[in-house]
Amino acid sequence: MTTDSNAKAYWSATLGLLTKVLVIWFLCSYGAGILFAPALNSIQLGGYPLGFWFAQQGSIYIFIALIFWYAKKMGEIDRQFGMQED
Repeated sequence: MTTDSNAKAYWSATLGLLTKVLVIWFLCSYGAGILFAPALNSIQLGGYPLGFWFAQQGSIYIFIALIFWYAKKMGEIDRQFGMQED
């Protein structure tokens, strides 16, 4: 059984992780693919401008990495607060 303060701390840690994931997602998808694309296009990656690469492929790789990172960190948070599944 969890206490009220433990539940609030768990929720706070979960929201903190979610905020980090969403900020990375935003910077990668909207920032690198749209806002910073003109600046990134001066760099070539595999023969393509980096801004174009992020918009077409790079963001997908980062999103997949985010999924695994989120699952790992969420498991750590669950264990820290005694919420893990058996």
